[in-house]
Amino acid sequence: MTVFAGRYIGRFAPSPTGPLHAGSLVAALASWLDARAHGGQWLVRIEDVDTPRCVPGADALILQQLAACGLLPDAPPTVQSQRGALYQHALDQLVATGWAYPCGCSRKDVEAACAARGQLRERNAELVYPGTCRNGLQGRPARAWRLRTDKLIENKALAHIHPAQAAINSVVSDVLHWSDRLLGPQRQDLATAVGDFVLRRADGLWAYQLAVVVDDAAQGISHVVRGQDLADNTPRQILLQQALGLPRPQYLHTPLVLGANGEKLSKQNGAQALDTRAPLATLNAAAQVLGLPPQTDIPAMALAHWVEAWRARLAIT
Repeated sequence: MTVFAGRYIGRFAPSPTGPLHAGSLVAALASWLDARAHGGQWLVRIEDVDTPRCVPGADALILQQLAACGLLPDAPPTVQSQRGALYQHALDQLVATGWAYPCGCSRKDVEAACAARGQLRERNAELVYPGTCRNGLQGRPARAWRLRTDKLIENKALAHIHPAQAAINSVVSDVLHWSDRLLGPQRQDLATAVGDFVLRRADGLWAYQLAVVVDDAAQGISHVVRGQDLADNTPRQILLQQALGLPRPQYLHTPLVLGANGEKLSKQNGAQALDTRAPLATLNAAAQVLGLPPQTDIPAMALAHWVEAWRARLAIT
């Protein structure tokens, strides 16, 4: 595996389940600033593969909110629901190379298998799939498709990793190590923390992990800047990149905005839509979360000041 080389291309990838809120603007602003600080390109991708959760018109509203804050993409937005053929091609490749397999387990089956092993679900966490169908469906019909995380051990050779990244992005035993540009060294044992994860769901919808990896590669994304709530998705995506022979972007995960209950601000815990009638105040609130100084000028000038502050903070040359 190699890392992306050449021109910087970043992206902001919202799900159109409603308007942007304060937490999502932090991620949008950080990704925009990082692209501008590198003199690169900034794209917007509408991640609408989970169609039952999407709200009609939310994609257009999100683009309007970004524009009101001066965050304009450098190309027309990409829409995931229009890219199913690319995801199918990737799944076919994974099946052909032995990385993916069909799974006949329902959610209840997984819960029962985990309970039999004494594995209990942690709060806000998924159950670790025990690999029940890894060696065959045992007469049951296929419901979903999963990626084998045990293949990590068999394919751990660092020869697939660009020499410049080998020291910070590597696989040691069954633990995947990588480096986050803000959080520093990270590690995860995929087999025990996640298990074989879903690539295509039982309802036929494409899973986030596969779609995002395929799209990042197809769009030439060199740097991913997003919220810390997605940091634990990174090893799954790195493994998929390895399995598909795709380059690996560099990752940076930003601080989260928390709701009144101390959890990540979201629509589920009362996040309000961004008020873009006063864009400078809205941007200042997001900048504060990122540790950037407040600005009193017009939004365009504020953004320019923050680009320089971001460049200095991350030592971008």
